[in-house]
Amino acid sequence: MNTVKAALAAAREKLPASEARLLLGHVLDRPAAWLVAHDDALLEEADLLRFASLVARRKGGEPVAYLVGYREFYGREFAVLPAVLIPRPETEMLVDLALAQKVGVGTTARILDLGTGSGCIAVTLALEIRQAEVTAVDASAAALSVARENAERLGATLRLQQSNWFDQLAGETFDLIVANPPYIATTDPHLAAGDLRHEPEPALASGADGLDAIRQIVAGAPRYLRPRGRLWLEHGYDQAAAVHELLAAAGFDDIQQHRDVAGIVRVSGGRRS
Repeated sequence: MNTVKAALAAAREKLPASEARLLLGHVLDRPAAWLVAHDDALLEEADLLRFASLVARRKGGEPVAYLVGYREFYGREFAVLPAVLIPRPETEMLVDLALAQKVGVGTTARILDLGTGSGCIAVTLALEIRQAEVTAVDASAAALSVARENAERLGATLRLQQSNWFDQLAGETFDLIVANPPYIATTDPHLAAGDLRHEPEPALASGADGLDAIRQIVAGAPRYLRPRGRLWLEHGYDQAAAVHELLAAAGFDDIQQHRDVAGIVRVSGGRRS
């Protein structure tokens, strides 16, 4: 029979149960709880065919986020397309650190998100710190289109600017700069495996050691930070020492490094003196 239960049972031969439920829920526009409560519901042939197509594409390696068109970040759903990096839980630390810094409290702070992609960081900061002026930049016009869609749908007010890092921001200064730049080495075999092989390589890879973008951001940031302004950036699991050295060489003080839930130093930053 073409029931919810039968469709999920067949899909579980190819995918984890959680992914099968998510994909079928997407096809039917129903939450997981509905699938459980209505496992004897009959499915239309068109829905079965669409579900089978998504299962096959997922089995072929396409990320679930691209198949359903969204990924949750900081409690909100963000639209994602293959033009942007899929938001990841560890990146939420950048938002946590900005909020802990209390940037914008009692004033109108200026915040810059470099390489905004889906806009998940910039939109979240604009919503969490309503009095801040948030600017989100990306070199990709396609990425900015996704970020604009997310900002409008979630009701965030921010400025979107196409720019290769700081290139189009001459003369501007900010109280806070955040970035989740590409930081994987271009020869890293992980780029050809799993979800990463479907994500935009310019948002993932950056030079022979993965640090090219981080070098450019750290070197340029002091000119775009107000006095005592702070830079926070995400980096790779094995790059903490190198990033600390780059921050110190660029003249940052109060350099801090923070571990993610797995105990890996994932975010580093410093303050302009």
